[in-house]
Amino acid sequence: MPNGRVAVFTTSGVPFDVVELPTPEIEPGGLLVKNTHAVICGSDLHGWRGDGDVPIPPIRRLTGHEFTGVVHSFGEGVGTDSMRRPLREGDRVAFPFFNPCNRCYMCVRGEHHACPHRGRWYTLEEHPYCDAGMADYYYLPPGHYVFKVPDELPTIAVPPVNCALSQVLFGLERAKMGFGDTVVIQGAGGLGIYATAIASEKGASSVIVIDGQQPRLDLAMKCGATDTVSMTDYPTPESSVERVKELTHGVGADVVVEVVGIASATLEGLDMVRVNGKYIDIGNIGGGSIEFPAAKIIGNQTQWLGTVHYDPWIIEEALQFLVRVQDRIPVADVVSHQFPLEQINEAFEFAEWHGREGGTTANRVALTM
Repeated sequence: MPNGRVAVFTTSGVPFDVVELPTPEIEPGGLLVKNTHAVICGSDLHGWRGDGDVPIPPIRRLTGHEFTGVVHSFGEGVGTDSMRRPLREGDRVAFPFFNPCNRCYMCVRGEHHACPHRGRWYTLEEHPYCDAGMADYYYLPPGHYVFKVPDELPTIAVPPVNCALSQVLFGLERAKMGFGDTVVIQGAGGLGIYATAIASEKGASSVIVIDGQQPRLDLAMKCGATDTVSMTDYPTPESSVERVKELTHGVGADVVVEVVGIASATLEGLDMVRVNGKYIDIGNIGGGSIEFPAAKIIGNQTQWLGTVHYDPWIIEEALQFLVRVQDRIPVADVVSHQFPLEQINEAFEFAEWHGREGGTTANRVALTM
Protein backbone atom coordinates (compact mmCIF):
# COMPACT_ATOMS: atom_id res chain seq x y z
CA MET A 1 0.00 0.00 0.00
CA PRO A 2 1.21 3.55 -0.71
CA ASN A 3 2.47 6.05 1.83
CA GLY A 4 1.00 9.53 2.00
CA ARG A 5 1.17 12.87 3.77
CA VAL A 6 -1.26 13.66 6.56
CA ALA A 7 -1.80 16.81 8.64
CA VAL A 8 -1.58 16.14 12.39
CA PHE A 9 -3.41 18.35 14.89
CA THR A 10 -2.28 18.35 18.52
CA THR A 11 -4.15 21.11 20.35
CA SER A 12 -5.08 24.77 20.07
CA GLY A 13 -2.08 27.04 19.58
CA VAL A 14 0.20 24.25 18.35
CA PRO A 15 1.04 24.34 14.60
CA PHE A 16 0.00 21.40 12.44
CA ASP A 17 2.63 18.83 11.52
CA VAL A 18 2.60 17.25 8.06
CA VAL A 19 4.01 13.74 8.32
CA GLU A 20 4.23 10.72 6.02
CA LEU A 21 2.47 7.51 7.03
CA PRO A 22 1.37 4.25 5.37
CA THR A 23 -2.22 3.81 4.25
CA PRO A 24 -4.50 1.16 5.80
CA GLU A 25 -4.72 -2.25 4.20
CA ILE A 26 -7.77 -2.47 1.95
CA GLU A 27 -10.21 -5.10 3.20
CA PRO A 28 -12.72 -6.91 0.97
CA GLY A 29 -15.48 -4.38 0.37
CA GLY A 30 -13.22 -1.42 1.16
CA LEU A 31 -12.05 1.42 -1.07
CA LEU A 32 -9.00 3.71 -0.91
CA VAL A 33 -9.54 7.31 -2.03
CA LYS A 34 -6.74 9.54 -3.34
CA ASN A 35 -7.73 12.92 -1.98
CA THR A 36 -7.56 15.97 -4.24
CA HIS A 37 -9.07 18.78 -2.14
CA ALA A 38 -9.95 19.30 1.53
CA VAL A 39 -11.75 22.34 2.88
CA ILE A 40 -11.34 24.11 6.23
CA CYS A 41 -14.72 23.84 7.93
CA GLY A 42 -15.97 26.07 10.73
CA SER A 43 -15.73 23.11 13.11
CA ASP A 44 -12.03 22.79 12.19
CA LEU A 45 -11.60 26.42 13.21
CA HIS A 46 -13.41 25.74 16.50
CA GLY A 47 -10.83 23.10 17.43
CA TRP A 48 -7.91 25.14 16.11
CA ARG A 49 -8.99 28.11 18.25
CA GLY A 50 -9.83 25.99 21.28
CA ASP A 51 -13.45 27.13 21.45
CA GLY A 52 -15.81 25.73 24.03
CA ASP A 53 -15.91 25.19 27.75
CA VAL A 54 -13.70 22.06 27.82
CA PRO A 55 -9.99 22.36 26.86
CA ILE A 56 -8.76 20.14 24.03
CA PRO A 57 -6.21 17.67 25.45
CA PRO A 58 -2.83 17.65 23.67
CA ILE A 59 -3.21 14.43 21.68
CA ARG A 60 -1.87 13.97 18.15
CA ARG A 61 -4.87 13.30 15.94
CA LEU A 62 -5.80 13.07 12.26
CA THR A 63 -7.84 15.95 10.91
CA GLY A 64 -10.11 17.02 8.06
CA HIS A 65 -13.62 15.87 7.16
CA GLU A 66 -14.83 18.11 4.30
CA PHE A 67 -13.09 16.80 1.17
CA THR A 68 -13.19 14.85 -2.06
CA GLY A 69 -10.95 12.69 -4.20
CA VAL A 70 -10.70 9.97 -6.80
CA VAL A 71 -10.77 6.18 -6.54
CA HIS A 72 -7.23 4.92 -5.97
CA SER A 73 -7.88 1.20 -5.50
CA PHE A 74 -10.65 -1.24 -4.58
CA GLY A 75 -11.00 -4.09 -2.16
CA GLU A 76 -12.45 -7.35 -3.40
CA GLY A 77 -16.13 -7.15 -4.30
CA VAL A 78 -16.31 -3.42 -5.05
CA GLY A 79 -17.15 -2.36 -8.60
CA THR A 80 -19.97 0.15 -8.27
CA ASP A 81 -20.94 3.17 -6.20
CA SER A 82 -23.88 3.13 -3.77
CA MET A 83 -26.31 3.74 -6.66
CA ARG A 84 -24.87 0.66 -8.49
CA ARG A 85 -23.20 2.80 -11.13
CA PRO A 86 -19.91 1.38 -12.45
CA LEU A 87 -16.91 2.76 -10.57
CA ARG A 88 -13.36 2.67 -11.87
CA GLU A 89 -9.95 3.77 -10.66
CA GLY A 90 -9.56 7.50 -11.24
CA ASP A 91 -13.30 8.26 -10.97
CA ARG A 92 -14.17 11.28 -8.84
CA VAL A 93 -16.22 10.40 -5.76
CA ALA A 94 -18.11 12.01 -2.90
CA PHE A 95 -18.90 10.19 0.36
CA PRO A 96 -19.91 10.74 3.99
CA PHE A 97 -16.95 11.39 6.28
CA PHE A 98 -18.48 9.05 8.85
CA ASN A 99 -19.85 5.51 8.64
CA PRO A 100 -23.06 4.44 10.39
CA CYS A 101 -22.74 0.99 11.93
CA ASN A 102 -26.06 -0.34 10.54
CA ARG A 103 -26.37 -2.42 13.70
CA CYS A 104 -27.90 -0.20 16.38
CA TYR A 105 -31.32 1.09 17.44
CA MET A 106 -31.01 4.31 15.40
CA CYS A 107 -29.66 2.64 12.25
CA VAL A 108 -32.40 0.01 12.28
CA ARG A 109 -34.90 2.87 12.26
CA GLY A 110 -33.12 4.48 9.30
CA GLU A 111 -31.70 7.32 11.42
CA HIS A 112 -28.13 6.97 10.20
CA HIS A 113 -27.33 10.58 11.11
CA ALA A 114 -27.93 9.68 14.77
CA CYS A 115 -25.84 6.49 14.90
CA PRO A 116 -23.73 6.76 18.09
CA HIS A 117 -20.95 4.68 16.49
CA ARG A 118 -20.57 6.70 13.29
CA GLY A 119 -17.59 8.91 14.20
CA ARG A 120 -14.08 8.61 12.75
CA TRP A 121 -11.79 10.89 14.73
CA TYR A 122 -8.57 8.91 15.14
CA THR A 123 -5.46 9.60 17.16
CA LEU A 124 -2.10 8.51 15.79
CA GLU A 125 -1.66 6.23 18.79
CA GLU A 126 -4.69 4.12 17.86
CA HIS A 127 -4.54 4.54 14.08
CA PRO A 128 -1.06 5.38 12.71
CA TYR A 129 -2.09 5.66 9.07
CA CYS A 130 -2.54 8.25 6.35
CA ASP A 131 -6.32 8.23 6.63
CA ALA A 132 -8.03 11.62 6.91
CA GLY A 133 -9.45 14.50 4.91
CA MET A 134 -6.41 16.75 5.18
CA ALA A 135 -4.17 14.02 3.84
CA ASP A 136 -3.22 12.31 0.61
CA TYR A 137 -5.50 9.31 1.21
CA TYR A 138 -8.75 8.32 2.92
CA TYR A 139 -10.01 4.81 3.51
CA LEU A 140 -13.66 3.85 3.09
CA PRO A 141 -14.19 0.62 5.06
CA PRO A 142 -16.56 -2.21 4.12
CA GLY A 143 -20.17 -1.08 4.26
CA HIS A 144 -19.27 2.46 3.21
CA TYR A 145 -21.39 4.77 1.08
CA VAL A 146 -19.79 6.34 -1.99
CA PHE A 147 -21.23 8.28 -4.93
CA LYS A 148 -19.73 8.96 -8.33
CA VAL A 149 -19.44 12.69 -9.06
CA PRO A 150 -21.40 13.79 -12.16
CA ASP A 151 -19.18 14.70 -15.10
CA GLU A 152 -20.81 18.13 -15.36
CA LEU A 153 -19.48 19.35 -12.01
CA PRO A 154 -16.12 21.13 -11.65
CA THR A 155 -14.00 19.43 -9.01
CA ILE A 156 -13.69 22.58 -6.90
CA ALA A 157 -17.47 22.51 -6.30
CA VAL A 158 -17.34 19.04 -4.74
CA PRO A 159 -15.28 19.22 -1.47
CA PRO A 160 -18.01 20.91 0.63
CA VAL A 161 -20.63 18.36 -0.43
CA ASN A 162 -19.95 15.92 2.40
CA CYS A 163 -20.31 18.54 5.14
CA ALA A 164 -21.46 22.09 4.43
CA LEU A 165 -23.93 21.40 1.64
CA SER A 166 -25.28 18.12 3.00
CA GLN A 167 -25.65 19.50 6.52
CA VAL A 168 -27.87 22.42 5.54
CA LEU A 169 -29.78 20.39 2.95
CA PHE A 170 -30.56 17.75 5.57
CA GLY A 171 -31.42 20.40 8.15
CA LEU A 172 -33.96 22.04 5.85
CA GLU A 173 -35.37 18.63 4.94
CA ARG A 174 -35.78 17.72 8.63
CA ALA A 175 -37.54 21.01 9.25
CA LYS A 176 -39.85 20.35 6.29
CA MET A 177 -39.24 23.84 4.97
CA GLY A 178 -42.04 24.43 2.49
CA PHE A 179 -43.01 26.49 -0.52
CA GLY A 180 -43.78 30.07 0.52
CA ASP A 181 -41.93 29.93 3.85
CA THR A 182 -39.90 32.88 5.06
CA VAL A 183 -36.35 31.82 5.92
CA VAL A 184 -33.61 33.61 7.83
CA ILE A 185 -29.99 32.47 7.47
CA GLN A 186 -27.63 33.52 10.26
CA GLY A 187 -24.22 33.64 8.59
CA ALA A 188 -23.09 33.83 4.96
CA GLY A 189 -20.05 31.58 5.08
CA GLY A 190 -20.03 28.30 3.18
CA LEU A 191 -23.01 26.76 4.97
CA GLY A 192 -24.96 30.00 4.83
CA ILE A 193 -24.49 30.40 1.09
CA TYR A 194 -25.65 26.83 0.48
CA ALA A 195 -28.62 27.28 2.82
CA THR A 196 -29.56 30.41 0.89
CA ALA A 197 -29.46 28.63 -2.46
CA ILE A 198 -31.40 25.61 -1.19
CA ALA A 199 -34.11 27.69 0.49
CA SER A 200 -34.52 29.73 -2.67
CA GLU A 201 -34.74 26.61 -4.85
CA LYS A 202 -37.28 25.05 -2.48
CA GLY A 203 -39.60 28.00 -3.06
CA ALA A 204 -39.12 30.25 -0.03
CA SER A 205 -41.05 33.48 -0.41
CA SER A 206 -38.16 35.38 1.15
CA VAL A 207 -34.62 34.46 2.19
CA ILE A 208 -33.02 36.91 4.59
CA VAL A 209 -29.27 36.53 5.17
CA ILE A 210 -27.38 38.07 8.07
CA ASP A 211 -23.61 38.58 8.11
CA GLY A 212 -20.96 41.14 8.96
CA GLN A 213 -19.02 41.04 5.70
CA GLN A 214 -20.35 42.72 2.59
CA PRO A 215 -18.63 40.43 0.02
CA ARG A 216 -20.39 37.45 1.58
CA LEU A 217 -23.73 39.23 1.56
CA ASP A 218 -23.17 40.13 -2.11
CA LEU A 219 -22.58 36.44 -2.90
CA ALA A 220 -25.72 35.54 -0.95
CA MET A 221 -27.75 37.86 -3.17
CA LYS A 222 -26.38 36.07 -6.23
CA CYS A 223 -27.38 32.73 -4.68
CA GLY A 224 -31.03 33.50 -4.01
CA ALA A 225 -31.27 35.88 -1.05
CA THR A 226 -34.12 38.38 -1.27
CA ASP A 227 -32.77 40.60 1.52
CA THR A 228 -29.58 40.95 3.56
CA VAL A 229 -28.99 42.35 7.02
CA SER A 230 -25.50 43.77 7.49
CA MET A 231 -24.18 43.64 11.03
CA THR A 232 -22.41 46.89 10.24
CA ASP A 233 -25.77 48.61 9.79
CA TYR A 234 -27.48 46.61 12.55
CA PRO A 235 -24.68 46.05 15.08
CA THR A 236 -26.69 44.81 18.06
CA PRO A 237 -28.79 41.65 18.43
CA GLU A 238 -31.82 43.79 19.19
CA SER A 239 -31.44 45.81 16.00
CA SER A 240 -30.97 42.69 13.86
CA VAL A 241 -34.06 41.08 15.38
CA GLU A 242 -36.06 44.26 14.81
CA ARG A 243 -34.95 44.37 11.16
CA VAL A 244 -35.98 40.75 10.60
CA LYS A 245 -39.37 41.49 12.16
CA GLU A 246 -39.75 44.44 9.78
CA LEU A 247 -38.89 42.28 6.77
CA THR A 248 -41.40 39.63 7.90
CA HIS A 249 -44.20 42.16 8.55
CA GLY A 250 -43.94 41.78 12.30
CA VAL A 251 -44.49 38.00 12.27
CA GLY A 252 -40.99 36.56 12.39
CA ALA A 253 -39.55 33.83 10.18
CA ASP A 254 -41.06 30.42 9.56
CA VAL A 255 -37.56 28.92 9.61
CA VAL A 256 -34.31 30.31 11.01
CA VAL A 257 -31.01 28.55 10.24
CA GLU A 258 -27.98 29.12 12.49
CA VAL A 259 -24.66 28.53 10.72
CA VAL A 260 -22.48 31.08 12.49
CA GLY A 261 -20.97 28.80 15.12
CA ILE A 262 -21.22 31.26 18.01
CA ALA A 263 -23.45 30.44 20.97
CA SER A 264 -24.76 33.99 21.31
CA ALA A 265 -26.11 33.81 17.75
CA THR A 266 -28.55 31.15 18.92
CA LEU A 267 -30.08 33.50 21.47
CA GLU A 268 -30.47 36.15 18.78
CA GLY A 269 -31.88 33.73 16.24
CA LEU A 270 -34.50 32.30 18.57
CA ASP A 271 -36.00 35.80 18.83
CA MET A 272 -36.41 35.86 15.04
CA VAL A 273 -38.61 32.74 14.89
CA ARG A 274 -42.35 33.26 14.59
CA VAL A 275 -44.75 31.62 17.04
CA ASN A 276 -44.66 27.86 16.31
CA GLY A 277 -41.80 28.37 13.86
CA LYS A 278 -38.63 26.29 13.47
CA TYR A 279 -35.05 26.92 14.50
CA ILE A 280 -32.34 24.77 12.86
CA ASP A 281 -29.13 24.89 14.90
CA ILE A 282 -26.20 23.60 12.82
CA GLY A 283 -23.18 25.80 13.49
CA ASN A 284 -23.15 25.95 17.28
CA ILE A 285 -21.09 22.80 17.88
CA GLY A 286 -18.09 24.42 19.57
CA GLY A 287 -19.32 23.62 23.06
CA GLY A 288 -20.15 27.16 24.17
CA SER A 289 -22.89 27.43 26.80
CA ILE A 290 -26.08 29.43 26.37
CA GLU A 291 -28.67 30.39 28.97
CA PHE A 292 -32.15 31.76 28.41
CA PRO A 293 -35.61 31.71 29.96
CA ALA A 294 -37.54 28.55 29.12
CA ALA A 295 -40.41 30.71 27.94
CA LYS A 296 -38.28 31.79 24.97
CA ILE A 297 -38.83 28.28 23.58
CA ILE A 298 -41.91 26.95 25.33
CA GLY A 299 -43.99 30.13 25.24
CA ASN A 300 -43.15 30.69 21.60
CA GLN A 301 -43.76 26.99 20.81
CA THR A 302 -40.49 26.96 18.87
CA GLN A 303 -39.45 23.71 17.21
CA TRP A 304 -35.69 23.58 17.81
CA LEU A 305 -33.75 21.10 15.65
CA GLY A 306 -30.09 20.39 16.39
CA THR A 307 -28.38 18.99 13.29
CA VAL A 308 -24.88 17.48 13.36
CA HIS A 309 -24.81 14.82 10.63
CA TYR A 310 -27.05 13.59 7.82
CA ASP A 311 -28.41 10.41 6.26
CA PRO A 312 -26.26 9.05 3.36
CA TRP A 313 -28.89 9.63 0.66
CA ILE A 314 -28.34 13.37 1.06
CA ILE A 315 -24.95 13.12 -0.71
CA GLU A 316 -26.53 12.06 -4.00
CA GLU A 317 -29.23 14.73 -3.69
CA ALA A 318 -26.57 17.35 -2.99
CA LEU A 319 -24.60 16.40 -6.10
CA GLN A 320 -27.71 16.53 -8.28
CA PHE A 321 -28.65 19.89 -6.75
CA LEU A 322 -25.28 21.32 -7.78
CA VAL A 323 -25.75 20.01 -11.32
CA ARG A 324 -29.17 21.65 -11.60
CA VAL A 325 -28.19 25.09 -10.34
CA GLN A 326 -24.57 25.54 -11.43
CA ASP A 327 -25.46 27.55 -14.55
CA ARG A 328 -27.67 29.93 -12.54
CA ILE A 329 -26.09 30.11 -9.10
CA PRO A 330 -22.32 30.55 -8.51
CA VAL A 331 -22.12 27.62 -6.09
CA ALA A 332 -18.50 26.88 -7.02
CA ASP A 333 -17.56 30.31 -5.64
CA VAL A 334 -18.10 29.00 -2.11
CA VAL A 335 -14.51 27.69 -2.27
CA SER A 336 -12.81 31.03 -2.61
CA HIS A 337 -9.09 30.32 -1.98
CA GLN A 338 -6.67 27.38 -2.27
CA PHE A 339 -3.42 26.46 -0.49
CA PRO A 340 -1.18 23.37 -0.90
CA LEU A 341 -1.33 20.90 2.01
CA GLU A 342 2.17 21.81 3.20
CA GLN A 343 0.90 25.38 3.81
CA ILE A 344 -1.89 24.23 6.13
CA ASN A 345 -0.85 26.59 8.93
CA GLU A 346 -0.96 29.58 6.61
CA ALA A 347 -4.34 28.39 5.27
CA PHE A 348 -5.87 28.28 8.76
CA GLU A 349 -4.54 31.74 9.57
CA PHE A 350 -6.06 33.03 6.33
CA ALA A 351 -9.41 31.30 6.95
CA GLU A 352 -9.73 32.63 10.50
CA TRP A 353 -12.32 35.38 10.91
CA HIS A 354 -13.08 35.37 14.64
CA GLY A 355 -11.90 38.60 16.27
CA ARG A 356 -10.25 39.86 13.09
CA GLU A 357 -10.83 43.48 12.20
CA GLY A 358 -13.06 43.42 9.14
CA GLY A 359 -13.12 39.59 9.15
CA THR A 360 -12.10 37.76 5.99
CA THR A 361 -13.74 37.59 2.58
CA ALA A 362 -13.01 33.86 2.36
CA ASN A 363 -16.01 31.53 2.44
CA ARG A 364 -14.25 28.16 2.24
CA VAL A 365 -10.46 27.74 1.99
CA ALA A 366 -9.31 24.55 0.26
CA LEU A 367 -6.13 22.54 0.71
CA THR A 368 -4.87 20.80 -2.43
CA MET A 369 -3.09 17.47 -2.42
